[in-house]
Formats: sequence, structure tokens, C-alpha cells
Amino acid sequence: MENRSQFGTRAGFIMAAVGSAIGLGNIWRFPAVAYENGGGAFFIPYLFALLTAGIPLLILEFTIGHKYRGSAPLSYFRMNRKLEWLGWWQVAIAFVISTYYSVIIAWAMSYSVFSFNLGWGDDTEGFLFGEYLKLDVSAGQTGSIVPGVFIPLVIVWVVALGILFRGVKKGIEVANKIFIPALVILFLIIVIRAVTLPGALEGLDAFFKPDFSKIADPSVWVAAYGQIFFSLSIAFAIMITYSSYLPKKSDITNNAFITGFGNSSFELLAGIGVFAALGFMAQSQGVSVQEVVSGGVGLAFVVFPQIINSFPALNGLFGFLFFASLVLAGLTSLISITETYVAAVSEKFGLSRKKAVLFGGGLSALVSILFATQGGLLFLDVADYFINQFGVAFVGLIEVIVVVWFLRKLNPLQAHANEISDIRLGAWWKVCLGVITPVVLGFMMFGLFKINLLKQFDTENGNYEGYPDMFINLSGWAVAAFALVLGFLFTVKRWSSKTEADTTYKEVS
Repeated sequence: MENRSQFGTRAGFIMAAVGSAIGLGNIWRFPAVAYENGGGAFFIPYLFALLTAGIPLLILEFTIGHKYRGSAPLSYFRMNRKLEWLGWWQVAIAFVISTYYSVIIAWAMSYSVFSFNLGWGDDTEGFLFGEYLKLDVSAGQTGSIVPGVFIPLVIVWVVALGILFRGVKKGIEVANKIFIPALVILFLIIVIRAVTLPGALEGLDAFFKPDFSKIADPSVWVAAYGQIFFSLSIAFAIMITYSSYLPKKSDITNNAFITGFGNSSFELLAGIGVFAALGFMAQSQGVSVQEVVSGGVGLAFVVFPQIINSFPALNGLFGFLFFASLVLAGLTSLISITETYVAAVSEKFGLSRKKAVLFGGGLSALVSILFATQGGLLFLDVADYFINQFGVAFVGLIEVIVVVWFLRKLNPLQAHANEISDIRLGAWWKVCLGVITPVVLGFMMFGLFKINLLKQFDTENGNYEGYPDMFINLSGWAVAAFALVLGFLFTVKRWSSKTEADTTYKEVS
């Protein structure tokens, strides 16, 4: 008998994997990326990227976790003893992301409350940066803790760690079975209301109108691969950890297709809702849709409150539904991100699950207080940019190169997946992982290093967002490098005697 925790049902695993993939970026990043890169025509490279990189990588990580039955560091260690650092690098990236991701969920939680009386007023931008975040310090300065952010942040961590305390089946699985259907229902209500608003058709026309001339632009294809890569929770240990909790008889490839298409379906739904609302806003202000399009924090916490202010009725209710959707989408992702280092620490040091949650999650919660200070938004912005570009994307490239080209593990992994899956893997999977994915990711990384190292951003000093060199070096490059260094440091210590003596582990090949 295997003692490792397991999901109780296949639906539970899929809900958890989809819940991890569906996050804040689906709602505030995808619509703007699609619009800026050809509208309806963007769906061609997007679908191509999903089938040639997203789903092949999902299958790879699902197979690694399922075959080697461990967190990312333990799975890589069992694949090849010299590869443990790669797992810890991914886990360290997940740790950094969880420290600031939790703060954005705290903002959404606050805005859910503000919705009831439209507490952000008419000047939504001034409210966000001035009254709520109290951002009146320079880059690199923390200022004092902002109570309006700190209090909901505590609630976010209590909820997330409380769910993780209950374990895989009773905690993660149950929470996702509740949160994901609730998220879909809430967002469907928002979308139905948005498409019935005056001006919605103009917004949808702007979103779906294809500009096929963009297809010939390589940057559009890079944007499509980037969107798929960042939205599927691949390359930072989550999918390896989750799939290690699957029963031995599990259909890996089908699960990957369902997760990939489920995530993309929600992105499309988000695009329809966001652009219908933007069309309404544009008509209300007598401007074109192009003039009101935005993404990221600005879309969620500045533009959407403006849209909600203009709603003809039930403003507070629809404001609450929107921000509650953000909270649910964020929580399911935060739980999956935190689980990566909870599982890894527990296995490495032989800790009980509760001690690992308390130690790993507690440390992340303490670090997250930095982002709840007056200067927290600036730290968050630069850490998010560097850990995503030079953490997630970079480690994804290294993962593919090492597993496919150096260790040549595709054949045994293919055999493992084919043995238990309905959809059998063939040449398509090998070509995607062996050629297409490393070429596209390599091209992306070359462009990213070039624009950052040569300071080619369109800002006064050429840095990302024009931040000072010292701030970029200490809060950006150093954070990304820290994750890699930590990966190697953790390999110095031997695995706990409990993990090494785990005779129940049996590789299936």
C-alpha cells in the first residue's frame, strides 16, 4: 500500500489543476494581450501555442510527477540524482510568487467590501494609489504597514493555510470543488450582464475583429506562447506536485487536455466579459474602445471600478461579484503555489504536513508583509516582472533542455504516459518538446535578456518602468538569482531518513 496522499476523484484533481491554472492573469492579462495582437486573428497563434507547447508541457509535468511520486525536487532527484536543484529552483520561484500574489488577493478582498457603497468614489485611480495603498514613497522605500492591506492579507493566509492544513483530499480537493464552480457561476453572471449593456457589441467587435496582417509579425507568436506558458502554471513545480497525488491508474494525457482547454475556455469567457464592459464604458464616455483598453492592476482596480460606477442598476452587487471572482481565482492559485513548497519541505526534512504548512506557509506570510507596506506595490511590480521572466520562463526552458536533450527521458516518460492513458503520445509530443518549445522559449529569453541588460525599454533610463538601477538590481535581478542559488543550497542537505527509507515508492516504467 502507498501512504502518499491522493486526490479522491479524477474530478477533484482536474478541478485543482484547472483552479491552479485559472488565476488573476486569465481575467486581467489575456483580454488585453489578445486585443493588442490581432484581436480574433490572435486565436490562431494562441491555439497553435496551446497544442505545441502548453499541453505537451502539461503532459510532461503530469507524467514526471505521476511516475516519480514526489514533490518537484524529489521527482527530479528520483529521475537523476544530479537534477534535484532544478526542482528546488522551481519551488523557490513558487515561494517568491506566493509572497506577493497573496497581497493582490487581499486587494481584491478589500475591493469586494468597497463595492457595496462604491467606496472608491469617482477618482478610482487616486483612490487606489493614494487612499488605499498610500503610495507616497520612492522606489526602494517601504514606509509603514498599510492596515487596509495588512488585515485582509492576514485573512487570505488564514484561509489558504487552513485549507492546506486539512491535506490533499479534505483540503485542496474539497476547496477547489467549491471554489471553481462558484467562480464560473459568478463570472457567467457578470458576462451575461456585461453583454446586455449598451455599447457591449462595439467592445466585442473590437475584441474579436481579426487583423490578419498581425499573423506575420513574430512578436505576436511570442506573445501567444508567452500567454499560454504563463497561464497554465507550468514550470514552477505545481503540476508535478499535484500529479504526484494521482492514483497509479490515471489518464494523464486526457487530464492534460481537459486542464489546458478548460483554462483557455475561461480566458475566452473573461475576454468576452471584459470587452463587453469596456465597450459600455467607451460609449458612456463618448470615446472609442481603443482609448479605454487596459490590462493588469490598472484594469482590475482602476478601470473596472469606473465601469461599475456607470452601471445603470445594482452597481454594488456586480462590483462584489467581480472582485469576489478575483478572490476565488487568486485563492485557488495561491493554494497550489504554496502546496509546492509545503510538499517539498515535508519530504526533505521529514516534517509532518502540519509542521510543513506552518513553517513554509508561515514564512511566506511573514515575507508578504513587505508588500503590504506603502512602497509594497513598487516592490511587487519589479519582483513580479523579474521572477516571471527570469524565473518561470527561464526555468521552463532549462527544464525542457535538460529532460529532453541531456537526460533523453522522453522515451521512458512517453511509455509511462501511454501505459495508462487513452490518448497515446507519438511523434507530435516529441517534436513539440524537442524542437518547437525550446526554440520559441529560447527566442523569448534572448529577447528578454537583451532588452533588460542593454536597457532598451522606452523609459528615461532604459530600465523596466524607469526604476533606478539600485532598485532593479536588488529587487529584480537579485530576487531572480536568489531562487536559483536557493535551488543549489537545498541540495546540500540529504533527504530525511523517512523519505530515503520510503520503500513504497515504485517507479512505473
